[in-house]
Amino acid sequence: QVQLVESGGGSVQAGGSLRLSCAASGYTARPNCMGWFRQAPGKEREWVATIYPGSIVRDYADSVKGRFTISQDNAKNTMWLQMNSLKPEDTAMYYCAACGSRDYVYTYWGQGTQVTVSS
Repeated sequence: QVQLVESGGGSVQAGGSLRLSCAASGYTARPNCMGWFRQAPGKEREWVATIYPGSIVRDYADSVKGRFTISQDNAKNTMWLQMNSLKPEDTAMYYCAACGSRDYVYTYWGQGTQVTVSS
């Protein structure tokens, strides 16, 4: 069974940085995509970034482009989200997600890690 576990959330002042980690386990074949989503109180879940294992392609939401960087280590089954120049509007629960190995549908989700940015 695939499991995703996030870590690295916390509280930071505006302009600061945080690095989120996502440890994946239980895969029998490499997922086609992995990504980060976030959900702020009272708002819908929002896609943040996607990485395609084995590819150099990275996709980012406009709201985080130039500030956030998604990366991974296939050997360690770990994905990261480096978040710089954080803004109060980045405050949310951040979720790690992964696709299956046969499609590009986000099927597996972590429990989330809270990021709070104060002004």
